[in-house]
Parts: sequence; C-alpha cells; structure tokens
Amino acid sequence: MQVNISSRNLTVSDRFREYVAERTHKIEHIASRIESLSIKVTRHDHQRAAGIEDQVELTVTEPGHVIRAEAQASDKFAAFDIAFDKLAERLRRLSDKNKIHRGQHKPFSLTELSAHDFAELSVSPVDGDLLLGRTAAVATDDTESAVDLGESPVVIRRKEFVGSELSVDEAVDRMELVGHDFYLFFDAETKKPSVVYRRKGWNYGVIALG
Repeated sequence: MQVNISSRNLTVSDRFREYVAERTHKIEHIASRIESLSIKVTRHDHQRAAGIEDQVELTVTEPGHVIRAEAQASDKFAAFDIAFDKLAERLRRLSDKNKIHRGQHKPFSLTELSAHDFAELSVSPVDGDLLLGRTAAVATDDTESAVDLGESPVVIRRKEFVGSELSVDEAVDRMELVGHDFYLFFDAETKKPSVVYRRKGWNYGVIALG
C-alpha cells in the first residue's frame, strides 16, 4: 500500500509520519486490496473564534472504490485518530458487504425496490423541489472551479466529473463510503441522472430527472 502525506499551512513532522505509519498498516488487515492511502493535513487559524484547528482528510483507493473520511481537532494527532476510526469503520462495512455479494446475495433492482416503497434500503422517494439548491456532486475523479460573483459574499463551487452507471443500492454504498450526505449518479436501470441522499436516521431518499 502506497501512503502519501501532504500538508497545508503547517509542516508535517517526522513524529507524525511515524505515528501514521504505526496505525495505517492496521487497515491492510481489514481490506487487502488497498492500492493507496492519501493523507492531507490542513491547519486552520480561526484566530479570535476558536484558535488553531487541524483538519485531516484520509482517502483510500482500491479497485472500484474510493473511501474517504475526515475530522477536525485541536491538533493533527487527535484529528488523525478520529478520521482513521471513521475510515476503518467504512472499510469494515465494505468488506462485510463484499462477503455477502460473494455468497448468494441477489441485489435488488430499482423496480423491486420501488414496488415496496424502497423498504429494503429504507429509501423514500421525494419531490425534487426539496433538494433545489443542493445540486453538488461526489465522485472519485473530479475537478472543482469557483464561480466569480464579483463582490458578492456567496461563493459557488462547481464540480465536473465522469458519471458512473450504478444501481440505487450501489449509489447508497458509495455515498456512505465517502461520508457525504448525497451522491449523484446515472441509474443503471432507468439511464436517468439521479441523486441518493441521507435523511434523518438511516433513511435515504432518491431523486431522478425526467
């Protein structure tokens, strides 16, 4: 497994690199097909508000999947520990799901799911108007740009990426693996641009363009 560490607004010490090395080898026991682990450490100086805060972002790549986790804390060691625990939990979920798929598990189709009001996935379809203004994208390879609104305090960030054809089940899985609240994809069954998103608790919603 290749481990890459980058930093912004601070210098990563040898002590931190050694600490990371001691912990990261443990995830190879959870997921054996990991190709790389990227670690990004960013220091935010909030000055009067809350002082200095470190943010750690972890990204694991393995064939067909990208798993992410991030956390903030008063120092980079604490932030790394929190993010690492999140990452390990998501890798365990993926590993458990892979074991199921290698058995006799039959994935649900969108037709079967909608016939039972998405009970198997706890997914509830809703009116698309509820998500207006939240059209953002989550993907493995993306590019981001900001829209210049002059002196407006509002910053709109735009992302473009190559979409993937997925089932609703797979889209929910990928959303959970990257730790976001929504995931944009092409529905493999309907061929329509769709979004799955997290609702309260462990309920999900799905929206498709007509």
